[in-house]
Amino acid sequence: MSFPKKGKFFPKENGYNAKYGEQTNGCFVDEIASALKRSLGDSRAGVKTVAAWTGANEKTVKNWFSGTYGPSGAHLIALVQHSDEVLGTFLAMAGRQDLMVAVKLAAAEDAILDLLDAVRRLSGDDQSGKVC
Repeated sequence: MSFPKKGKFFPKENGYNAKYGEQTNGCFVDEIASALKRSLGDSRAGVKTVAAWTGANEKTVKNWFSGTYGPSGAHLIALVQHSDEVLGTFLAMAGRQDLMVAVKLAAAEDAILDLLDAVRRLSGDDQSGKVC
């Protein structure tokens, strides 16, 4: 692929808009854009955050947010590592919503353990602080 001599746009005939995957690719791009917006909002700060997570250029990340292009495999992995929204969207698109239930269950278990630990600390502090 060669870059255009003038203008700021990529040629239409590139790997991202290939005709063989246009329908599925469009769905992927739109779903990831929606997940990013739900997760981080549609702001400059969100773009900067995603750029920091992935190491991608801010202009590239803006294209992800706008639904013009989608992230590559390596960038998608970084997004999934940092965003539960993107993870859930990816699993839903793969038909693996059952795995998202397991992720949420593990997060709930961690929250319950943290709460139990806090309650135990409070109970221990109350008894040691009493003067009778």
